[in-house]
Amino acid sequence: MNILYKLLWCLFFCFLSVHAEGKTDDRFVVALDPGHGGNDPGAIGRKGKEKNINLNVAVKLGTLIENNCKDVKVVYTRKTDKFVPLHTRAEIANNARANLFISIHTNAVARKNSGVMGTETYTLGLHRTEENLEVAKKENSVILIEDDYKQRYAGFNPNSSESYIIFEFMQDKNMAQSVNFATLVQKNFKGCNRIDKGVHQAGFLVLRETSMPSVLVELGYISNPTEENYLLSERGTSELANAIFKALINYKNNVPASLQTGQNDRVVELKKENTSTFKTQDKKIEKVTKDSKPVFKIQILASDKVIAKNSRQFKGLSPVDYYKENGMIKYTYAEDTDYNKILRIKRKTVDPKFKDAFIIAFKNGEKMNVNQAIKEFKNQK
Repeated sequence: MNILYKLLWCLFFCFLSVHAEGKTDDRFVVALDPGHGGNDPGAIGRKGKEKNINLNVAVKLGTLIENNCKDVKVVYTRKTDKFVPLHTRAEIANNARANLFISIHTNAVARKNSGVMGTETYTLGLHRTEENLEVAKKENSVILIEDDYKQRYAGFNPNSSESYIIFEFMQDKNMAQSVNFATLVQKNFKGCNRIDKGVHQAGFLVLRETSMPSVLVELGYISNPTEENYLLSERGTSELANAIFKALINYKNNVPASLQTGQNDRVVELKKENTSTFKTQDKKIEKVTKDSKPVFKIQILASDKVIAKNSRQFKGLSPVDYYKENGMIKYTYAEDTDYNKILRIKRKTVDPKFKDAFIIAFKNGEKMNVNQAIKEFKNQK
């Protein structure tokens, strides 16, 4: 009888323990990811290593959050000098049901360009410049020291430009919020008198695997002696951590309530007063697509908000059209079923104004793989 009594009490306490562990934590969760670590030093300067700078800033940022925001939970992908595979970093954030993922890195260029300096923040997407592609290649090359990277990343080669085409057709429902936070980070870096290199998109594997708004921050250039001294200093790392912290507070206080509970799907709504600022060409598209022919356009810009049709950002191109995708508003110039005609317009008229412009294709009103569209166009001739 005494044994049965003890057994019942044991079961009761086990029930309480399981119940407590399963209790929902409704705090805002931030996943901090100090890039590189362990046998992966990252970029190496004259005095320091990227992995240590990243960790230093991440820990300072985490401490600021924990000391000042009791309603925010911090999760680290690493808190010591150890190697963590890229897919594992994303898994840590996903398993924690994080509301925001911040991957912290330090940039570098060849010694001959050691005068380059400044901060920049990336979101997931296809690179539009060779410089952005090189940053992505550098950060993704860490998978090469993982034992099973060919199987794990489905044959992705971080050093092959062709591998990065996969990022063009990815559906990132968190793009708008990622860009929002990235913009706030860059704004606060200016308060540290850092050179603002802007917000960009590129194909980072670590961001591809996450299921929440995510950014990759480049704190500065360790290849620049002046900036390296700043990145290695107590003042520098503290200022950078504080800048990201301020961006986080601003973001969290203004993010929609749905995103604070893990529901990260946000659609940008166009304001009614602005929907008439563009003359869409729906009738022309409708007429063309009756024959199921691909329609080619030139994409020149992307934004998380509506840009007035007479804006200087269009550099004199008119008329400009737009479409909505993944929470972003994407602006295009010219359209035709003749791919060669659009290619000529791009080279002669658009490229001098927008060096990152590229051709896209639609069929029956839906965006399609441009390579497939070109193939169909050639078969029609």
